[in-house]
Amino acid sequence: MNVLLAILWKDLVTEWRSRDRAVAMGLFAMVVVAIFQFALPDGAGERSRELAPALLWITYVFAALLGLGRAFASELENDALAGLALVPADRGWVFLGKASASFLILVVVQALVAVVFALFFNLDWRPVALPLAGIVALGSLGLCCAGTLFGAIAVRTRFQEVMLPLLLLPLLIPVISGAVRATSGLLATGETPFEPIQLLIVTDAIYAIGAFVGFDYVLDE
Repeated sequence: MNVLLAILWKDLVTEWRSRDRAVAMGLFAMVVVAIFQFALPDGAGERSRELAPALLWITYVFAALLGLGRAFASELENDALAGLALVPADRGWVFLGKASASFLILVVVQALVAVVFALFFNLDWRPVALPLAGIVALGSLGLCCAGTLFGAIAVRTRFQEVMLPLLLLPLLIPVISGAVRATSGLLATGETPFEPIQLLIVTDAIYAIGAFVGFDYVLDE
C-alpha cells in the first residue's frame, strides 16, 4: 500500500508541476469534439444528439490513449523504470499506483470535456449527472487498467506511439461497448441499464486482476 501511495503521489505532484499530460489530453479532446461538430452534416441536430454517447466515448478513448502513452515517459529518464522493478513489494502495487494516477488525471479531463461537449451538441447533463459520472468512472477504470499495463510494454518499443493503440484498442471493445450502451440508455430513459453496467464491472475486474498479476512480468522484460 505504501508503494501505491508513493507512486500515486509522485505522479500527481509531477503532473501538477508540469501539467503536460492533462493539458495535452484536454486540448486534444476539445479539438476532437470540434471536429465532430463541424464534420456532422446537421451540426448539433437531433441525429447528432443520438450519436452523442458514441462520440463522447470516442473522444474519451482518444484522450486516454494520449495520456496513457505518456504515463511511463518520465520513467525512461535515468533508467527509472528499472528502479520501479526494484521496489521492496509486489510489483502489482506499482501498477496500482500508476493506474490510479492516470485514472485521476483522466477523470479531470473528462469532466472538462463533458462540459465542452454539452455546449457543442446542445446537451444537458444535469438531470443524469450522478449516474453518468458512475458510468464514466467504470469505463475509465477499464481504460486505465489495460492502458497502464500496455503502456509499460509499449514504452520500451521503438514505435511506442503506434504500439500502444494497436495493443490496447482491441481489448477496449467490451469497455467501449458497455460504456456507450449504458450512456445511451441513461440519456434515453433517465435510468441506467443493468446489462452494460454488468459488462463494465466484469471487464474492469478481469483487466485489473490480470494487470496486477501480469505487471510483475512486464517490469522484468
